[in-house]
Amino acid sequence: MKKKQKVLVTGSAGFIGHHVVMALQEAQSEVVGLDIINDYYDPILKYNRLNEQGFDKSLIEYGTCISSAKTPSCQFVLLDLTDKVALEKLFQEQQFDLVVHLAAQAGVLYSLENPMAYVESNLVGFSNMLEACRQHPVKHFLFASSSSVYGQNVEIPFATHHRTDHPISFYAATKKANEVMAHSYAHLYGIPTTGMRFFTVYGPWGRPDMACYQFARCIAEGHTIRLYNQGNMWRDFTYIDDVVAAVMKLLTRAPKITKKKRATEAPFRLYNIGNNQPVQLLEMVALLERGLRKKANIDLLPMQPGDVPVTYADVESLVTATGYRPRTTLEVGIGKFLYWFEAYYTALPIEKAA
Repeated sequence: MKKKQKVLVTGSAGFIGHHVVMALQEAQSEVVGLDIINDYYDPILKYNRLNEQGFDKSLIEYGTCISSAKTPSCQFVLLDLTDKVALEKLFQEQQFDLVVHLAAQAGVLYSLENPMAYVESNLVGFSNMLEACRQHPVKHFLFASSSSVYGQNVEIPFATHHRTDHPISFYAATKKANEVMAHSYAHLYGIPTTGMRFFTVYGPWGRPDMACYQFARCIAEGHTIRLYNQGNMWRDFTYIDDVVAAVMKLLTRAPKITKKKRATEAPFRLYNIGNNQPVQLLEMVALLERGLRKKANIDLLPMQPGDVPVTYADVESLVTATGYRPRTTLEVGIGKFLYWFEAYYTALPIEKAA
């Protein structure tokens, strides 16, 4: 019988990480989720995601793997990626085959206030992950990048061969640094590596600081929505199920070293994971209004530092590599998000959100 491959998912209490773990559970994979559960946003939401995965909050203890009551082949460990000793111990004990590295300090605006949080998580933590994968070789290292790396790029749709050397937020700069760091390890040590540039992911269990969730709460609670650039903002909204489907397909497609006439190409690939269909933020607000049966209070403001007016993913390389094209329309995705959103605040599995 073929041995199951063991998968590490970092950021497993986060939005995308949670859904990836759930997909791996459904596939009956052997998986270890890792998260530090910081307070960048309400930790209750993170614990509720873990509850969905089958983990009891009362059993969580730093550095100790616990098993899921729902799926015994799934474990969770509370661990800080800047804790190199603990991370080394985890890799030594678990001997991972595959790594999906989604843990990071997220958020463009927060990087203006607290850049050191991004240094610790996105640079130091990322370096520790690369080194762990070098010391304990894995078959494939996948990591989360971001559409933010395109910065001041004016060519649309954004393609992975476009230049990304003009980031306009420190968050974007750390994500660009991750790509360069990962490429160097792929080249030097032959680690098969895939970077995934996510485009405005939304859906059930989403992050409260992102537009979809934030606007829904503002409408539901009667608060004002701030729309920058006078509302003339376009985003390539990507539904979470499409993101997870792409991640699962890429997981089994590790890049290989390729020979060229004058050089050897590292086993490293970058892919955009987006819907390939930008939508104006005002249109998303209108869909939320319709779904929540309530009008929004909107404040139109000038462009804010670190932001870009348009994101638009060219996904042809993803389609070529996997045969998969994200396809969920915003109308369908918002409907699914609101179905979860309206239920979440009336029947939480652990405790009422603040």
